Amino acid sequence: MTKSELRIKYRSLRTALTYEQVAKLSLDISNRTLELPVWDKKVFHVFLPIVEKKEVDTEILLNVLLGRDKTVVVSKSDFISGQMKHYILEESTVIRKNAYGIPEPVDGTEVSPDFIDVVFIPLLAFDETGHRVGYGKGFYDRFLADCRADVVKIGLSFFEAAEVISDAETTDARLDFCVTPEKIYRFSPGLQ
Repeated sequence: MTKSELRIKYRSLRTALTYEQVAKLSLDISNRTLELPVWDKKVFHVFLPIVEKKEVDTEILLNVLLGRDKTVVVSKSDFISGQMKHYILEESTVIRKNAYGIPEPVDGTEVSPDFIDVVFIPLLAFDETGHRVGYGKGFYDRFLADCRADVVKIGLSFFEAAEVISDAETTDARLDFCVTPEKIYRFSPGLQ
């Protein structure tokens, strides 16, 4: 299927979930992340979910990371430049929703993408080779292109992999892992 077809299909599937299902599936995904070979890393980038779009709720994952004394980084999107700025999540960080409903830090200690070891990535769909489909604005592809080559890219999805994204491009950043409520998909053999 094409990215456009997958966006339609998976937006519909996500919309059909109840908020109770989103909460349970998000808990299952957070628990499954404990099986990932990344807990020796120090700096983790986590997306803050758009609740109204029924994205994976990362609050439990944030609590796990903070409980393990990891440095957590969250982003602020600039829809004019198409870039994201990244800030360390601290007790004093104020989070507000932007005009698109995305929770973001108001300000804080800004860090460069090359400071980050692991990125948890929102998505609508992904395929069996590790390609992902987001909302189509390219924020994460540009962000990941600025990260170190060894940054670990982890998608979080309520649903299992599509067979193939037929119009995936070479500029699309591929995932190393994708965590679903049922399993972990591994796309980078060197990170087993």
